[in-house]
Amino acid sequence: MSPRRRVATDYPVDDGGPLLEVEDLTTAFRTPRGRLVAVDGVSLTLQPGTTLGVVGESGSGKTVLSRSIMRLLPQKGTETGGRVVFRGRELTPLSRKELRQIWGAEMAMIFQDPMTSLNPTMKLGRQITESLRYHLDMSRNEAREHAVALLRSVGIPTPERRLGEYPHQLSGGLRQRVTIAIALACGPRLLFADEPTTALDVTVQAQILDLLAAQQRERSMTMVLVTHDLSVVAGRTDEIAVMYAGRIVERAPTKVLFSKMKMPYTEALLASLPRADRPSHTPLKVIPGRPPDLVDPPKGCRFAPRCSYAQDKCLAEDPPLREASPGHVYACWFPVGTPAGRGALTANGRAAGAAPADPTLARSSP
Repeated sequence: MSPRRRVATDYPVDDGGPLLEVEDLTTAFRTPRGRLVAVDGVSLTLQPGTTLGVVGESGSGKTVLSRSIMRLLPQKGTETGGRVVFRGRELTPLSRKELRQIWGAEMAMIFQDPMTSLNPTMKLGRQITESLRYHLDMSRNEAREHAVALLRSVGIPTPERRLGEYPHQLSGGLRQRVTIAIALACGPRLLFADEPTTALDVTVQAQILDLLAAQQRERSMTMVLVTHDLSVVAGRTDEIAVMYAGRIVERAPTKVLFSKMKMPYTEALLASLPRADRPSHTPLKVIPGRPPDLVDPPKGCRFAPRCSYAQDKCLAEDPPLREASPGHVYACWFPVGTPAGRGALTANGRAAGAAPADPTLARSSP
């Protein structure tokens, strides 16, 4: 069934350039305690058909970054800055009415919790077909047929019957598949998957991630995979951006990040993963302390109070992003695996914070 776009778009003709360009994006919230900067000067570029993994602890700004790019945040109490250019068209000055033409049709998001992102009082069929009827100008019957095909494509059995059910009648894994079907309904070029495996068991997690990869290949989509778990993005992404305290602190091609990481925070995240080659009941390594208060962040490197490499310079001066190799940037004065980094560890009387990178994590993307 060929899509018939109901709303005209004003995009330049695709010329092989970047699909998405984000320049110095900043998002702040006005709170009773003061101005909280959740995304602080983030810049990135996405090429068509690629997958970017965005990784960091809870509160690092991953979800706010995704919603800021899509302009999904509430306007009241929110301050934004920077530029977002999608297919050559700047999204920053667009009105809500203009953005509704883009949401779902050109870029879409899979939200963290399908039980809260799905409307509990509305049958699944209506939740899937409403965007089809709005963006693709389908009739009721056409939209229903398309919805059945979508549910079947994401592995939901007896899709005709599911259209008449409510979200609470489905398991967590099936609900997540429905949210994926809704996000893919109008064939978006860019998909944000925000913690798509939250609250799912390990087997279902793998099924959901494999499903997303298959749908991406089939549809030639660009995808941003947001997660707190480095093992989720290993082998499933082309690049990884590591976020801490609202900033990107390291970004590199996936294989390079796992084999030649420079940021101690990246090393600490990798060290905290459970490993199959360790004895049963081996305690997991944890990153000491807690993320900084973004209303009043510390001077210098924001990770310094928790970092095993930290020196006086780290507490006083904020490191800029520097290039380690083409496509690999990091923000650290004493990078992992360098003479300066080894000297910092020696001065602190500590060993490296992570075990050697697991080669199975850095396997090639499917």
